[in-house]
Order: sequence, then C-alpha cells, then structure tokens
Amino acid sequence: MSAKHLNYLSSEQALADFAVLIKDLKKTLPGAQKSPVIAIGGSYGGMLAAWLRMKYPSSVAGALAASAPILQFIVPCGEFYRVVTHDFTISSANCSSSIRRSWPAIERFAATAEGLQWMSLTFGLCAPLKSPEDVFAFKAWLQETWVNLAMVDYPYEANFLQPLPAWPVKVACKHLQFTAGASDRELLYGISQAVRVYYNHTGAAACLNTSQTGTSSLGYLGWFYQSCTEMVMPMCTDGIQDMFEPEPWNFQAFSDECFNTFGVRPRQDWAETVYGGRDIRAHSNIIFSNGNLDPWISGGVTHSMSESVVAILVDGGAHHLDLRYNNEHDPESVIKTRTLEVRYFKEWIRQAARTLRSES
Repeated sequence: MSAKHLNYLSSEQALADFAVLIKDLKKTLPGAQKSPVIAIGGSYGGMLAAWLRMKYPSSVAGALAASAPILQFIVPCGEFYRVVTHDFTISSANCSSSIRRSWPAIERFAATAEGLQWMSLTFGLCAPLKSPEDVFAFKAWLQETWVNLAMVDYPYEANFLQPLPAWPVKVACKHLQFTAGASDRELLYGISQAVRVYYNHTGAAACLNTSQTGTSSLGYLGWFYQSCTEMVMPMCTDGIQDMFEPEPWNFQAFSDECFNTFGVRPRQDWAETVYGGRDIRAHSNIIFSNGNLDPWISGGVTHSMSESVVAILVDGGAHHLDLRYNNEHDPESVIKTRTLEVRYFKEWIRQAARTLRSES
C-alpha cells in the first residue's frame, strides 16, 4: 500500500462511496428505484452504518450499528481495558489477578538466558525469545490475545478470529485459577495453556507465532492508517483497575509513530468534529446494539437518545453477537434483540413508503 492510495482510506470517502453505490443500484436494478435501504454493520462497519444515516439520510431509511464504538474517541482512555478485565474477572475466581501477576513474572524469567529459553519452550514459540525487544513484543502479543478472547467470547464454537470453543474466556480461565502463593513457573505455565485456547484450540499449530494474533484478515494495516489520520482512539492501562501493565496514553508518541510509519500525523479531534460525538439527538432511525461482554461497549452508545435513536444492551453478548447466525445456544437476550431490530426495520420501511406516496 502506498501513501498515494492510502489517502482514499477514510470514513468520509467510504460513506460517499456507499451513497453513490446505493444511488447506482437503485437506477440499475429492476424494481429497486423506490426500495428503502437499511444500513447494517458491526464494529467499524457499524460505525459506518450509523454515520451513513447521519450524513446521507436520503440514501438509507435507517441503520443498525452493532458494537459500533462511535464514542471511543472521547471516553476515558482506560475504559476499554477495564471491560476486558471485567470479562476475565467474572469468568473465574483469580483469573484476572493471575494475568495481572504474570507480567512481573515474565520480567523475572526474562532476566536470565535460562528463563528466556524456558518461556520459549513452554509457550511453544516459533521464534525463541532472545532480547528485551522480543520480550516486549511477547507481552504485547499476550495483551492482544486477552483482548481478542474477550471480544469473541461467544456462547458456542466459532471461528470469527480463530477456531475457538464455546465461552473461550471461561475455558482459558480454567488454567488461571492461581492464588497469590503460586510460583512464577506455575503461573506462566498456566498462562501458556490459556493462550493455547486462542491459538491452538484445534491442536493443529506446530508452534505459536508471536507476530500473529489472528486479526490479519481484518485489515490491520488499513485500520492503523485510519487511526493515524482520523480514528484516534486513546487507550491506556493502569494495572489497578485493569489486569495489564501500566501504560499511559501518549498522543505525541502515537503521532510520531504514525509519522514514522506513514508520513502522516493524526487529527486528534476530527472524528468528534465531523460526526458530532455524543450530540446525535437530532438524527433518527438508528439502533445501537452492544453486548456487555464486548470491550468495544466502552465507546458505544448505551443509552437511547430519542424514540428513534435507540440503544439495546445484549446481556451476555460479545462483539456484534446479534449480527451472527442463529444458534441454539444463543442467550435469550440476543434472540429478543434480533426480534426488536426487525420490528424497527419494518417500521422504517413503512415510514419510507409513506414518504414516497406523499411525494408522488
């Protein structure tokens, strides 16, 4: 990807493309000219769905924005990782505290060549840990693993990011029920087994690659570029209200990383400026659905703004569970959510039909 082409990678360009596409489809598809359109999306796609209704209300009659963190730009930087921690805390006693204690344990093992070798073998790493830089990357890999497990904590087997068992956080936490008296070796062995729930549930992996987290199919490079231009989402950890090593949000360091990678610097407040932040009451016909297990609920709209800008909470739901196929293990909350969403869709279609009749 060249910077020349990455310039087109923006939410504003995507919304304009969708608006043009809808107009063209209505012209070219038989019978589609007067058909109402509803935008549906999850995660970033959910953000685009909501923004499409806001910016191009004549193009779509309504929008379902599932797990869409449109407020992540302006919420406290630690909220995201607090939700991750809460997921592990409620899944098993001592689970999140075991993960919190693993970081200094890793550092103690990393202080010797024997410790580095033991960790490399115990975790079954494809490339052994040899340097402080390797250890830093290893810990970042672990942190993202815990985040991803929380995000896809579905009540049935799924392979959205990786092939995973039902309730993967609970499965991982079975290996992390240590009390404060556990040795570093016991603790890190448990961590190695918990990590395998995410990376080797099928047993097919010969080794674990710390340069991969199972999200490559989601277009990480593209998202990083957008983070470096318009999607600035402050993230931080404190090691107290969350289970991670303390890391403050440093906008200048982030900006420098963006410049070194892409030759651009982020517009820190642009997303709030162009899309309105919390002040979206003037809009209409948007559903914001969020699962309370999904870390991205930290930046989601969780309270209804009006009769037609509504928020739905999916109890026991992870990342856009309501958009996934029906499953016999679906919680009652997501079944009711889908029914309510369809009810809104039908009402929006009726509204659009009435508007068309009044204009003809």
